[in-house]
Amino acid sequence: MSFRQARWDEPAIWDLAPPNSTDPPPVIPGIPERMRRKTAVRWPELSELEVVRHFTRLSQMNFGIDTSPYPLGSCTMKYNPKVSELLARRPGAADLHPEQPEETAQGALEILWRLERLLGRVTGLPEVSLQAAAGAHGEWAALLMVRAYFRDRGELDRRTEVLLPDTAHGTNPASAMMAGFTTRELPSKEGCVDLTALRAAVGDRTACFMLTNPNTAGLFESDILEIAETVHGVGGTLYYDGANLNAILGVTHPGRMGFDVAHLNLHKTFATPHGGGGPGAGVLAAGEKLGPYLPVPRVVKQGRKFRLDYDRPKSIGKIKTAYGNFGLDLRAYAFALTHGEEGLRHVARRAVLNSNYLGLRMGRSLPRPFRTLVKHEFLLSGAPLKARGVRTLDLAKRLLDEGVHAPTVYFPSLVEEALMVELPETESKRVLDEYVAAFERSLADSPENLRAAPRSLAVGRIDEVRAAREPLLSWKDLRAAAGKAETPGAVAPG
Repeated sequence: MSFRQARWDEPAIWDLAPPNSTDPPPVIPGIPERMRRKTAVRWPELSELEVVRHFTRLSQMNFGIDTSPYPLGSCTMKYNPKVSELLARRPGAADLHPEQPEETAQGALEILWRLERLLGRVTGLPEVSLQAAAGAHGEWAALLMVRAYFRDRGELDRRTEVLLPDTAHGTNPASAMMAGFTTRELPSKEGCVDLTALRAAVGDRTACFMLTNPNTAGLFESDILEIAETVHGVGGTLYYDGANLNAILGVTHPGRMGFDVAHLNLHKTFATPHGGGGPGAGVLAAGEKLGPYLPVPRVVKQGRKFRLDYDRPKSIGKIKTAYGNFGLDLRAYAFALTHGEEGLRHVARRAVLNSNYLGLRMGRSLPRPFRTLVKHEFLLSGAPLKARGVRTLDLAKRLLDEGVHAPTVYFPSLVEEALMVELPETESKRVLDEYVAAFERSLADSPENLRAAPRSLAVGRIDEVRAAREPLLSWKDLRAAAGKAETPGAVAPG
């Protein structure tokens, strides 16, 4: 089956052709001879029904938020409302080009301008840029802003250190190192920042303290005002990792806590698509101190018109080819307008309610290392499983056999055999109860079955280290690996 398109603006035409056709490919005017194919493409010989069944079957082999709960702690795997998807797919949004003249994109620029102001209110940090492409990208850009701030003050030579709690997300130290800083990890005390350790660590070398609140143990840093005072007291800056903003949305905000700059993950808080290798949005928000250093361009309003402003002398510059990702920004804007101010507060309250209800029920089966009153997520320790000869990983794999996804495991590292659980506000009590039942059935299974899980999926237990180091990324790779496995003495890929 071969595919050709007569003209760019005509519908595609499918032509049946022999699999080994030697017919030359159709000539398309305007393509130089050196860039033209010499032989026709050998398309697979498959019927429409075979293609449909293949891809439908593939879709059913994977977990997704549309089919089952996704309790990944620290990730806030929220349902993406279909109305937002429909809006983002409308031609006026989907067909926008980043290089088209500004006067032809006034509607899009207005939406971006309004979203920036909305997010400024949500964070309490009025200067907002939507340009960052993902959370880690936003982290890195925020650290570049901190670096530029100290360069302008003539302090960059000594402000070389970024402090992080041991509950920090793994991307935090990586972003700091990429921005040219050294890092120092501070120990926690009962899952929160140890003020004594922080006060001993800060000094003339401190450029920034990176923190999320609530933290990755699901605990609200109740000493946050003292933390901010300690860092600012030595001339340092305070950075907010917005991964856990969903827990405080509309109730409090980073600006009120004393943070100077923040990044937000629109997928974690404002229900835009999460992961899958696709586009992201790592919004940056800053206060008066660091606002001038936000990346350019900035969306500005002049009269009734909107434009992109590049005239920001202190800016760290452009960090992405296009201005943000309009499709995700539009989805987030629709989510915020649909809920309204009170609705966004309800999002946070319901997320906290879900977490505490689920934590109390699952905490009957495995110990909880810290206080039981949490925000959006909570931690369990699978250490008692060792007495049965199994580990947290075995329990996580067994949950897959129940048709539900496992929680985040082995993070944060300060809890032995950690499980971090978060089912956000979009999940009902019935779903929470069903998840607890699946969790309890998995725990009650035999050690042999736990170690053998998963057994009901298309793929069983794999060698995850080898899969990461020697990935099979094409059909050719897979065939080559299969050929090696058939060789006597060879080992099949994990």
